[in-house]
Amino acid sequence: MYTDKVMEHFANPSNVGELPDANGIGEVGNAKCGDIMKMYLKIEGGIIQDVRFKTFGCGAAIATSSIATELIKGKPIEDALALSNKTVVKELGGLPDAKLHCSVLAEQAVKAAVSDYYKRQGIEPSLFVIAVKDGTSHEEHICCGEGGNCS
Repeated sequence: MYTDKVMEHFANPSNVGELPDANGIGEVGNAKCGDIMKMYLKIEGGIIQDVRFKTFGCGAAIATSSIATELIKGKPIEDALALSNKTVVKELGGLPDAKLHCSVLAEQAVKAAVSDYYKRQGIEPSLFVIAVKDGTSHEEHICCGEGGNCS
């Protein structure tokens, strides 16, 4: 059902925990399955110096959060904004169809954290962050996967 890489990131996730000096925090959730992801970014000079996450959810949710942090740590903000759920799935070697929404949450958690970073800098995030579905506040972004469909 799950690839070895998914199982590795579930059993030994990278970059777990809070980041006390984060200057960008994003939280997303899927109301149907109950997964909640919170992403913390420390950005300096346009580079993501550190990233951490806290995820309440299934193994796929934890694995997608973990791989997403690895893909953006040490990279420019633009790379974080370019992160797609398809990239997350590819890096994990695939996910079952019923768990693809977890990769969408990982993408959106990163983009929600970047959006928060821009807001803290006094910059309108919609100029840069176009893929975050913002139906609530800047601190909590709720989605149900691609096209609004919960799997």
